[in-house]
Amino acid sequence: MSFFEDFFVPHSMDDEGEFMPLLSMDEEEELSNSESFPDKMPILALKNTVLFPGIVIPITVGRDKSIKAIYKAYEESRSIAVVSQKDSNVENPKPEDLYSVGTIARILKLLKMPDGTATAILQGRRRFQLDQLLSIEPYMEGKISLIEEVAAEDNLEYEALISSIKDMAKQIIQLSPNIPSEAVVMLKNISNNSFLVNFIASNLGIKVASKQVILEINNQKEKAEAILEHMDNELQLLELKDQIESKVRGDIEKQQRDYFLNQQLKTIQEELGQSPQEEEIQRMIDRSKTKKWSKDVQQAFQKEINKIRRMNPQVAEYSVLLNYLDLMLELPWNVYTKDSFNLKKVKQVLDKDHFGLEEVKERILEHLAVLKLKGDMKAPILCLVGPPGVGKTSLGKSIARALKRKSIRMSLGGVHDESEIRGHRKTYIGAMPGRIIQSIKKAQSSNPVFILDEIDKVGKDFRGDPSSALLEVLDPEQNTNFHDNYLELEYDLSKVLFIATANSLNTIQPALLDRMEIIDISGYSQEEKVEIAKQHLIPKQRKEHGLEAKHIRLKPEVIATIAQEYTRESGVRSLNRRIAAIMRNIAKKVAMEESYNITLNANDVRTILGPPRFNAELYKEQHAPGVAVGLAWTRVGGDILFIETSLSKGKGRLTLTGNLGDVMKESATTALSYLKANSESLGLDPKTFEEFDIHIHVPEGAIPKDGPSAGITMLSALASAFNKKSVKPYVAMTGEITLRGKVLPVGGIKEKILAAKRAGMREIILCKDNQKNVEQINPNYIEGLTFHYVTQMQEVLDIAVGF
Repeated sequence: MSFFEDFFVPHSMDDEGEFMPLLSMDEEEELSNSESFPDKMPILALKNTVLFPGIVIPITVGRDKSIKAIYKAYEESRSIAVVSQKDSNVENPKPEDLYSVGTIARILKLLKMPDGTATAILQGRRRFQLDQLLSIEPYMEGKISLIEEVAAEDNLEYEALISSIKDMAKQIIQLSPNIPSEAVVMLKNISNNSFLVNFIASNLGIKVASKQVILEINNQKEKAEAILEHMDNELQLLELKDQIESKVRGDIEKQQRDYFLNQQLKTIQEELGQSPQEEEIQRMIDRSKTKKWSKDVQQAFQKEINKIRRMNPQVAEYSVLLNYLDLMLELPWNVYTKDSFNLKKVKQVLDKDHFGLEEVKERILEHLAVLKLKGDMKAPILCLVGPPGVGKTSLGKSIARALKRKSIRMSLGGVHDESEIRGHRKTYIGAMPGRIIQSIKKAQSSNPVFILDEIDKVGKDFRGDPSSALLEVLDPEQNTNFHDNYLELEYDLSKVLFIATANSLNTIQPALLDRMEIIDISGYSQEEKVEIAKQHLIPKQRKEHGLEAKHIRLKPEVIATIAQEYTRESGVRSLNRRIAAIMRNIAKKVAMEESYNITLNANDVRTILGPPRFNAELYKEQHAPGVAVGLAWTRVGGDILFIETSLSKGKGRLTLTGNLGDVMKESATTALSYLKANSESLGLDPKTFEEFDIHIHVPEGAIPKDGPSAGITMLSALASAFNKKSVKPYVAMTGEITLRGKVLPVGGIKEKILAAKRAGMREIILCKDNQKNVEQINPNYIEGLTFHYVTQMQEVLDIAVGF
């Protein structure tokens, strides 16, 4: 609170704090230096103020010691020694908590309040030095000695100081809106210089410690100089405040006021030779001259530049517009990296980074060949579909490296908001461009390889459908004029090579699926996994674990053991983790200088990785009648599926368990109906179907299962149960069935065959129409497998059960 406001504006006080300093009743009367006081007096500690001689203040006394002290003083001499506390938070002050210089006060009035406190009106009389605190209980009492004032030696200089104090006080009163103008008249009526100094010191808006310093000054001239210094600081603060308020004073409309202030600020900056906003705008204009943008973009940029020049830098929209212009300048308009047209070298890079995946590599080389011959072509939009861990994402990065293009990866898994793709309109607070434009800006190239990872896991909710927003991005006919809500300008994405990855096509929107070129990446065979481990995984893990080639050697048969006994996947992620576990174990032995076999064998691997997790012998053993081995496709690749059937006395009821879907249940019903209809030709007793209940179970009941491909497997299991003859060992099968006895083709053939090979199967029964899928598989990977291609369900029973 500023000077004099303490005097004229009432405010709340803490315990024993000041209320309103009041003027002495007789301000003309000079304080009597001849007045005597005892050398031992009760002590009253004040929290938030300092009492000066001649000043009258009301206080509220709340602490027990203070109440006892003031009552004792009032009864005896009506005088009490008042000192200030150094820390107002201390409730029971000790000698070190009190200042040593205080003021003897005359108790003019003492009132007992209903709440137990007391209100007293005190008048400061003489300053004193607290020589010793004699007692603390029941109240503080101390030994004091009076302090004499030292008169100013140069009376003329002292009068000048007093005159300056009065003039400055008038200026402060005029600049302070909370102090009434009558205060000037009051100051004129104070003729006693000593009282004037104390009065102004008491009302200064400074801390208690600063007031205490003034109280302790003995020389009147030095005290006046100290007060004048504080008043000068107060006056400067008020003048500055008045200048600021004068700028915003007046009843003008908001736009006019903003314009007026902006012009003032601009004038001041011009006078100082500074204009940071204009300098920044000029830098943007200079940068724009180097851009290769179209006429429309140039016009839009110039329009926004003109708008920001007219805008007040203090308004919120200024920073939004500044960020927008910065985005326009940061985007690589018509900036393209030069593709590598050395097709042989590109093929070498792709082959070096990834083993297999020939179809994808061939498609990239075809695109580059057309670009090389024609010079201009819209980039293809590829979608790599396959199980996890087969190298879809890393293949995208490898393609960018082979083409010598920038690479961008954008994960779409869990994206629910359409604005993530198209951006927000810049009218919203915190608006930003979509991730497509942000990624292009980060790449600083308009023809990067853009990997849209996990496109099958895009969400959809009340905030919009991001997959629908991707329709524009992934349509070669539309993405030449891609519109981002934040940028509000058309941006050409036709040169961007989009590569999407997915584990399944089932969850991708049909319209989006139609815009992409689907390339299936099936799982790896065991031979491919061994080669991938040799060429990529082992060198990588060896390097990451600080090992060299001399520290460890893994033979192909050992790698095959790891893949067969410790992994069950289409990709190589689990295999990579198992190799990493082996490397960690070897690294520990090298670091601890332990002896070990450098060339690991199968037993060494089992010692490090523990007991085998998967046992292929499970699928090879002779099973009881009613059990058949089927082939299934899952999101992680192909897998082996057991179909178990049991018969029990009953009425021909069919029970299906194992968390089966509707299609799979219908396959079981179809197989049973076929056996009933053809029981005589198959040599089965028709009464058996009425006298026995049938239970079909598919193990691993916690995993949902569905699809028609288990049809011939269920047929074989049922026929085996009714015929009481086991299904031929080492035989796996997959195919859909009909009531007419036909076997229909199914999908996922490569994954299923590789799963059968991993499990040690020797014979596979398939539909005749699936033969073309088998022929696409490298013959080396299916060596040792015998394929039976069938068209009729009877053929399946002849091969599997021997009807």
